[in-house]
Amino acid sequence: MSYQALCRELAASGPGTFGDLDTTGARSVLRRYADAWFAAAKRRKAGETTARFPRRRRALVPVRWYHGTFALDQRRLRLPTAAGAPPLWLRLDRSVPYPAGQVRSVTLLAEGGRLWVEVTAEVPVTVYPGGTGPDPDRAAGVDVGVIHPYAVAGPDGHGLLVSARAVRAEHRMHLADTKARRRAVAAHAPKPGQRGSRRWRKCRRRARLVEGRHRRRIRQAQHEAAKTVIAWAVQHRIGTPHRRRPTRRPRRAGRAAAQPTTAAMAARPGHRSAAGQGRTRRDHPAPGRRAGHVVNLPGLPAADRQTGGPHDDLHRMPDCRAP
Repeated sequence: MSYQALCRELAASGPGTFGDLDTTGARSVLRRYADAWFAAAKRRKAGETTARFPRRRRALVPVRWYHGTFALDQRRLRLPTAAGAPPLWLRLDRSVPYPAGQVRSVTLLAEGGRLWVEVTAEVPVTVYPGGTGPDPDRAAGVDVGVIHPYAVAGPDGHGLLVSARAVRAEHRMHLADTKARRRAVAAHAPKPGQRGSRRWRKCRRRARLVEGRHRRRIRQAQHEAAKTVIAWAVQHRIGTPHRRRPTRRPRRAGRAAAQPTTAAMAARPGHRSAAGQGRTRRDHPAPGRRAGHVVNLPGLPAADRQTGGPHDDLHRMPDCRAP
């Protein structure tokens, strides 16, 4: 069923179908469900048997309101509700870093047992003085990998290398902590159909909090890495980035048994929970070039002797730990 058909069914159902949720919030839920359904249908049509359709019944789903339907006053956010219900006021733990007039939409979601407000704002386009902005004739090659998330080779022998040693360490430590946590409570797990004890529910709640914190740390680290690459490109007036397409390595001659492919390894149970999270490529800077800047994510030593030279400039990124 398409999004338009769902909206027509919502209008025919009358008020009170979504409780105290207003029409704008209800349509955002229908939009998210329709997009997920058609995306799963497209994947299954392409032959991906592991694709699953979204569940019709979920306890907590994100709700979105666009500009003009909500009110933002510093750290107070008013969300609309259904007719006859009092408005919902939320107090944020910190102020939104954008003026209220630039905020285009807000999304209320629950993750890790906590409520979050996702803000989308419209920011002005950066204007550079004459002769200082990015030049379309200056190009740089960007190699996206796992050992180094971004390896950039620019003109005039300049380069940028972003190390992800701390991200891989975060994956390994989170995996070890999850395994130890599951082993400790495996004997007390409830049987199918049982509700579980209070201690068991407390352990599950704590596990959800830790999982949400881990995802936020990884997303923040990826954001900081991409932001550093953009800042470096603007500093060197690079206006045309080129991303290297992944290529298959030639097979060695004389090898009888075929090695498992990356897709087969990713399909193995538990393989995506490894430190690489399903990404197994190893990309490095272009041959013959040395990275002029080595950017380390938090938790790395003061220098990386394997990737940076003795005279390389070392830049440490801000702390990526999310609250």
